[in-house]
Order: sequence, then C-alpha cells, then structure tokens
Amino acid sequence: MFDVGFSELLLIGVVALIVLGPERLPKVARTLGALLGRLNRYAAQVKQDIDREMQLDELRKVQKDMQEAAQKYEIMAGQRVHEVEETVRAEVAQVDQALQEPHPAETGPVPAVDPANREAAENPITVAAETPPSPSTPKPVETAAPPQTGPGHGPVA
Repeated sequence: MFDVGFSELLLIGVVALIVLGPERLPKVARTLGALLGRLNRYAAQVKQDIDREMQLDELRKVQKDMQEAAQKYEIMAGQRVHEVEETVRAEVAQVDQALQEPHPAETGPVPAVDPANREAAENPITVAAETPPSPSTPKPVETAAPPQTGPGHGPVA
C-alpha cells in the first residue's frame, strides 16, 4: 500500500524535529508508536474474528450436511424396518394358516396294523434289511470303489 523507504523516514524525522523541537519529539514518538500498536492489535483481532466466523460457517455447513444425512439414513432404516416387519407378518400368517389346516393323517382313520407286520411298521429300516427282496423287485446295483494304488496304500479291507 505505502512504500516508505529509509530516506523518506529520515526526511519525516528531520521535519518533525524542526517542527516539534527536541523536547516534545520523544513524547510524540512514544504516543505515535502506542497508537500504531493499538491499531495493529485491533486489525489482528478483527482478522481473527473474521477467520473464526468463516470456520464457524464451515462447521455449520458440515453440521447441516451431517444432519441431513442422518435424517436420510433414519428414513431408510425406518423403511427397512417396516419391510422386515411386513415380511415377518406375512410369514407368521403363512405359518398360522398351515397350522390351522388339517393334517392328512388327522383327516382319515388310522390304518390298522397287522400284528404280524407290527415290527415292520415300527422300524421299517431294520425289517427291510432283514427281509429278502421279492423276486419281482430288482436287485440294487452295487458299485465298487476304484482300487487305491501308490505308496502307503495296501489292499482295502
């Protein structure tokens, strides 16, 4: 702004010495220095206040963005909870309906079990393994595992 060199300061000092005199010049210089110091401090304080306000504005903007994002996610979470609740209600209704429908075993009379075949009815796996297959039923095909060869493999028992 002002470009004041050493020669210009020297010229101002000589003029002030002639106008003010040697007795009042030191007092005026101290007063002028104190006023310039106050002016510098005031300018620095104003600059700090402006910087602080700019930072606060940025923080307010970030806070607003975060609040908007939080509201957006709250809405999304609420919708998701609603969808899950609807799905659970639908599945509970299906289960209730399935429980209310009569089971096929409950609808008809229980078939009578022949006392000779009682063991077959109670444990069909054991009886099926013990009874020989009838000539009309085909024999199951047995598949053998391929022989294992190589070191450490002996005959498979």
